[in-house]
Amino acid sequence: MSDLPSHRPDRAARLTLPIFPLSTVVLFPGVDCPLHVFEPRYRQMTQAALGGDGLIGMVTVRPEHVGDMAGAPPVFPIGCLGRIVHSEELADGRINIVLHGTERFRIADEPAGPEDRLYREAVVDRLGEEQTEASEIGRLRERISGAFDRLVTAVAPERRDEIGPHLVADVDDALFVAVLVQVLNLPPVERQSLLEANGVGARLVALESILRFQLAGVGASDANGRSRVH
Repeated sequence: MSDLPSHRPDRAARLTLPIFPLSTVVLFPGVDCPLHVFEPRYRQMTQAALGGDGLIGMVTVRPEHVGDMAGAPPVFPIGCLGRIVHSEELADGRINIVLHGTERFRIADEPAGPEDRLYREAVVDRLGEEQTEASEIGRLRERISGAFDRLVTAVAPERRDEIGPHLVADVDDALFVAVLVQVLNLPPVERQSLLEANGVGARLVALESILRFQLAGVGASDANGRSRVH
């Protein structure tokens, strides 16, 4: 079992790194993601990352190709760079890791590799994050928390104490998005669309739209009394 020391990865705008395509997991910047690595190709990938800079590119498989997971299914071009911050190798070779999302990237190329490399590698370009004024972030969070509270009250009032807005009251902005994504059980395509949004502010705007849609679906209204998405 090991906890890797915190370090800054190389800041080159373009880099080559292993990519980990999954159909249901979407990593977000600023969020930790535990993973259980068991396939031989991804165990090899993880060992290579642990022996290098500890970086893995998390990418989402396109939904129409989830049946091709045993091969090399097409993925969305925008993913999230993850740094291994904890690892535990089990006796049978499987590995438990925790990835910390650092930033988004766009795949530029996926060159062929040597035959003994079982996993995929890609050349990626780092993507910046658009910054939003703290006051606007605060207003968005307040509206989203209110919408989430109304949704929980409408569909699962008996669970309000368990999964109400208190879950995200004191977390940072990145975790605010990630927790609501998890609690709302958003499908991978919607999670991917949130990842592709440029910055936390844009993700909050998109998340508010998703909540309004869900409120409309259960016949509830938003803070302005609207029961339909406009």
